This record gives sequence, structure tokens and C-alpha cells, in this order.
Amino acid sequence: MKIVTMFGMEHDKPNDWREARRFRVFDLSQMGWTGTAIAEALGVSESAVSTWLKRARDGGGKQALRTVKASGRPSDLSPEQLAQLPQALENGAEHFGFRGQVWTRRRVGAVIRRLFGVSYSDSHVGRLIAKIKWSLQKPIDRATQRDEAAIKRWVEEDWPRIKKKPNRRTER
Repeated sequence: MKIVTMFGMEHDKPNDWREARRFRVFDLSQMGWTGTAIAEALGVSESAVSTWLKRARDGGGKQALRTVKASGRPSDLSPEQLAQLPQALENGAEHFGFRGQVWTRRRVGAVIRRLFGVSYSDSHVGRLIAKIKWSLQKPIDRATQRDEAAIKRWVEEDWPRIKKKPNRRTER
């Protein structure tokens, strides 16, 4: 989106306040302001002004002052491998030797390690799962020897009997 400044100069809209500040440094410099005056007016160091103006000079003008997102470390999984992950997970957790059909970050991480030979932390596996637009499930931790009939009988019979009854003397 193009915007026109109060001085009639046309430029692209900045993405954030830092970029806007660098653009302002450039505009003031174009209007003949000194680096010292610009630094004082904008509350930044003279070295920052100098660095930004050098970047604009060497990089072809104001566009060289745009914020550049750091690319970060390249992924160990190729885009093709990441695209294969949802298909593999569709087979279900039991297909990969897990008990129950619940997918957790730890289980998905184990599948990635087995299929592609790449290890990730649980938190990064969570980011990968979000990237492929899947959601995690949290397993229910219950004892394997749990007796559902005994639990139901306790809730219906024993609990009402032992539940604290209101004190008749304090109700008056």
C-alpha cells in the first residue's frame, strides 16, 4: 500500500514502528537534516542513524530499510517429508506399535524418528503438528485394574451415605 507523507513524498507503508522510524530517518536525511539532528529528534544514537543511512545508500534506497525476517535454521525434515507425515499418522497410533489410538507429541516424535531419522523435542513436534493442521489428544491416565462397576456402586450407594450432612443446630 502506498502512502503520501505530508511533504508529498510517496512510499510504502511500514510494517512496524521500528521500520517506520528507519523510514523517517531516511526522509529527514533526504530533506537535508544532519545525522546528529535526526538522532536527537528521534531519540536514537547517531551510530544507528549512520548505519541505517549507509544501508539505504548501499542497498538502493528506502526499501533497504525494510525489516528482514531471519530465516533461522533450515528444517531437518524436507517439505516432502513433512507432507508425508499426515498420511503416515492417518494409519493410527496402533499401526506404529502404540497402545490406543491417541496421538501425543512424544508419539508423533517417535514416528518422525522412525520414518525419517530426525529427532525433535516434544515442543518442536507440537509446532510441526500445528503446521500440518493436526491437533493433539491428551491420553486419559487410568489404572488398568480399574473396576467400573465398583466405582458406580460407590458413587450411587456409599458416597451419599458418608457425605457430610448439614448440621441442624447451625441452620436455625
